[in-house]
Amino acid sequence: MRETFKGPFETIIVDSIHGGKAAKVVINRPSSLNALNRKILEELRTSLTHISETPEIRVVTLEGAGEKAFVAGADIAQMRELDAAGARQFALLGQEVTTLIESMPQIVIAKIRGFALGGGCELAMACDILLATNTAKFGQPEVNLGLIPGFGGTQRLARRVGLPVALDMICSGRGRTMKADEALNAGLVSRVIDSEKMDAEAHTLVESILAAGPEAVRTCKRLIRESLNVDLPSGLRSEATSFMDCWSVGQASEGMSAFLEKRAPDFNSKRAQP
Repeated sequence: MRETFKGPFETIIVDSIHGGKAAKVVINRPSSLNALNRKILEELRTSLTHISETPEIRVVTLEGAGEKAFVAGADIAQMRELDAAGARQFALLGQEVTTLIESMPQIVIAKIRGFALGGGCELAMACDILLATNTAKFGQPEVNLGLIPGFGGTQRLARRVGLPVALDMICSGRGRTMKADEALNAGLVSRVIDSEKMDAEAHTLVESILAAGPEAVRTCKRLIRESLNVDLPSGLRSEATSFMDCWSVGQASEGMSAFLEKRAPDFNSKRAQP
């Protein structure tokens, strides 16, 4: 297996887990509550690009070091030194990372402990499945700095929670911070978990995804993501075509045979090959 995705890196820790079928990415700047600076974003881009090109890896978990924060925002000290052109480049870099997360074939799971604010909330929203501890807090406080979200918050938050809540969170800044249970009810996160159970829950979730048909999972991610940007008839046509394509891949035959034979499917076997 290619392991160029492991670095070496200065601001993130990357490792292979679950027998090399998954990757763990940790933003490792706990003294600054994992605040996003250019170096972190560049290293995330490099590692995630390599992971996206490694078919053996099917799932990615993304988290922040420590218990206080997933990511508490962008690095304000660094941003303050930017000129207008530099600010645009910083926003585009953040958007490149979040778009990469959405478009890579792997399922990306965010493990959110503590604060997910500003750029942290934007990074989390790009992930496919969001697991939050009961201490997690979400917000977009950029307007309190005279700024706006720059890594996709004005575009993704409304898609997650609806227009009224998105306007409330973004335009009132620190006045509208969501706790975990509220974020779950609003559709911002997938599950809320007791802090001490986070790692076990994430492990079980990764194993569940790895037990499924690899091509089926990749196709479902693509179709669900595309559904946000196409009309329903177009989306249904794409779904029907992709449903048909399952037969040519071979994994559907193995999965259905295993079900009827009351055994676990082996999607890596010759039976599952086209």
